[in-house]
Amino acid sequence: MPKNLMLIVNPYSGRGLSPNTLGIIVSQFCSEGYAVTVYSTESGSPEFLARVYSENFDLVVCVGGDGTLSGVAAGLMRAMAPPPFGYIPAGTANDMASTLALSKDPKTAVRSVINGHPVPLDIGCYDDKYFTYIAAFGAFTGVSYTTAQSAKRALGHLAYVIDGLASMSAIRPQHTVIEYDGGMIEGDFIFGGVTNSTTIAGFVKLDRKDVDLGDGLFEVILVSNPVNAAELTNIITSILNQTYDSENVLLLHTKRIKFSFDADVGWTKDGENGGTYKELEITVCRHALQIIV
Repeated sequence: MPKNLMLIVNPYSGRGLSPNTLGIIVSQFCSEGYAVTVYSTESGSPEFLARVYSENFDLVVCVGGDGTLSGVAAGLMRAMAPPPFGYIPAGTANDMASTLALSKDPKTAVRSVINGHPVPLDIGCYDDKYFTYIAAFGAFTGVSYTTAQSAKRALGHLAYVIDGLASMSAIRPQHTVIEYDGGMIEGDFIFGGVTNSTTIAGFVKLDRKDVDLGDGLFEVILVSNPVNAAELTNIITSILNQTYDSENVLLLHTKRIKFSFDADVGWTKDGENGGTYKELEITVCRHALQIIV
């Protein structure tokens, strides 16, 4: 008896998904004995589609970018009995694809799902919202959801870089009190990210030995406000060399963290608008879902 597969497709991710590519994806799954039902995000958000229909299937596979994957995961979190899910990356940044070592070639990515196996995946949660790989505030965090889709399709990752450079003048340090497992930090920060990924926006990298998608811990990167050129150089050097243990760039591991600001601060959630908060507590839902790798 064939396995029922739910394919959630975002046709506008990255530079757009061609009908030919979609046909190849569906054909490959069908040839392996899957009964494929295609759902386009034009008919509903990824979260809605996964939440309402996923329990009728043995496997859910999403085709799109990090935002599509995040929406599908959020929908599965709200389903009573979520099936395992796979990912075929077709976006611009594809941070989770890099973390999972997934190919951006559709044929290869489909084979990874067919030949893969489910592993437990931790999911982040705050204010009844879910995220798969990052919740962040500060520098560059608004770039991914304010960059026009037309620019993403035309320029790819360069569109993020251009918009990021244009936003540099708007960066303001946030005085923050941070409470986490085993400690507390207070200071002025230009970036804070709670992440479960080895790459953030394609330019902040973490060593794979520091990231385990199912260990019940998220990594927290904090970048303090540079007060002079030497400190700015130190920040750039730390990020390029992946050494997050300086006075200006710090890496923590925690299952719970609370941020308290002097004023409302905007957040991004998996590259989308994540809301504005003066206080925000983030927790890890360990082994909440199963992802095919």
